[in-house]
Amino acid sequence: AAAWGAAGAARAVAVLVVATPCPLILAAPVAFVSGLSRAARRGVVIKGGSVLERLARCTTLLLDKTGTLTTGRPMLAAIVPSGTLAPEHILFMAGSLDQVSPHILATAVVRAAVERNCELVLPTDVDEVAGRGIRGVVGGHRVALGNAHWVGLTGTPPWAKTARRRAQLDGALTVFVAIDDQPAGVLVLDDPLRPDAARTIRALRRNGIERIVMVTGDRSEVAETVGAVLGVDEVLAERSPAEKLDVVRAERRRAPTIMVGDGINDAPALALADVGVAMGARGATVSSEAADIVLSVDRLDRIGEARALAQRTRWIALESVLAGMAMSVVAMGVAAIGLLPVVWGAILQEGIDVAVILNALRALGAARTGLRLTKEDTALTKRFRNEHLAIRADIDRLRTAADSLGVVDPAESMVQIRQVHKLLVEEVGPHEEAEQDVLYPALDRILGGSDPTGPMSRAHVEIAHQIKRLGQLLDDIGPDGPDEEDVAELRRLLYGLNAVLRLHTAQEEESYLSFADDISSTMENAIEP
Repeated sequence: AAAWGAAGAARAVAVLVVATPCPLILAAPVAFVSGLSRAARRGVVIKGGSVLERLARCTTLLLDKTGTLTTGRPMLAAIVPSGTLAPEHILFMAGSLDQVSPHILATAVVRAAVERNCELVLPTDVDEVAGRGIRGVVGGHRVALGNAHWVGLTGTPPWAKTARRRAQLDGALTVFVAIDDQPAGVLVLDDPLRPDAARTIRALRRNGIERIVMVTGDRSEVAETVGAVLGVDEVLAERSPAEKLDVVRAERRRAPTIMVGDGINDAPALALADVGVAMGARGATVSSEAADIVLSVDRLDRIGEARALAQRTRWIALESVLAGMAMSVVAMGVAAIGLLPVVWGAILQEGIDVAVILNALRALGAARTGLRLTKEDTALTKRFRNEHLAIRADIDRLRTAADSLGVVDPAESMVQIRQVHKLLVEEVGPHEEAEQDVLYPALDRILGGSDPTGPMSRAHVEIAHQIKRLGQLLDDIGPDGPDEEDVAELRRLLYGLNAVLRLHTAQEEESYLSFADDISSTMENAIEP
């Protein structure tokens, strides 16, 4: 009997020893395949489990600027007229001419004209010269768009100096406009930051990214401004594609590195990095081919999600392997002392394998959070995000009106300012009230805590107060026009309102409105880890 018991124990041990590698063989692939599947459902295409594992270990992030940190879609920021022509008329002329131009800035001008309800007409006798500009005939008027020399501007008149200074400070571009061979004004175009850019960088730092560097071919002053706003560790500007490769090599010697880009010039750097991430929604095809990860949706925050998913998947794989091996070792010990029959030993090992595989399948789910957005909540945030796009032009007109004081005819300046005040009262004010009464209660419910939108509500109070003060000042000035003290007060109010509104809308977009799609879809698929 003793001999038979020893032989049975030996057979049980043999079964367990043969079966022991099963958790190690199965757990990691199942976890990584599950992670890849989860990423694909979120619009992140990861080319293999090894990429997911490398992504979890990377601690340095390199970012391109244009099209990656910015939207890659220039937008009209301001219209600076040279004289008495209305900004809307200048935009109408420019938009009509630019309809036939394939240039990316022309697309921005036409889009701005359509958004401001300009009824465009087709131009005739069009002539376009790459790198200089375009000219043609619109409604019987000769119109030219391009650089200062192309439109016939000589010297630096005050309105042109104002536009150039603004473009330099804001990192924007200028397009000069001439009508009937006379300079009519300047269109200032800006490539805005993605609303989710700053939030993504903060999330990546929380998830273990220790160093973030922006690498761009843009001018230093523009890149430094963007870098300061986003809080990156270092800004490397005016870098050619070959110099970007040198940056990647240097950073890889320090730590495993992620490179994010979207253009053709980023492809070599994406291929060289430990993990290359391509913004594939609107980026170049060659960059998607060279990258290890492709974001098929035009959202930067998917990078943070991908890294968090990589870390979670790697931990689940490691957890499954170690747990499976530990349970097998314990079972072998029990079998070695003769307490586990052969058949039950085999069944137990299969049970261990099944448990390990089921645990690895947790990577298919999303980590549960306390946030909940219904379809109605998502629709609400989208509504106010679209309204932000609509009132952005109104906010920009505040600065344009303030710039006109002391530059153009006082009567014309007052007409512009009164028009701006009307827009503030009829469009911006009702929008802020609707946010306070409709959007913020929903956000308070979603975010929880004690009055999470309180600071933003205080901004609404200040905006309403400043709009009221502007109206009172305009009533006090009356038909006689402003004196020097009135001009100074008008400038202060207009510039102040412009700054407060720009900051307030940016904070709302970053903190509340930019993550609506992510939260809603994540919550629909969330399972307990």
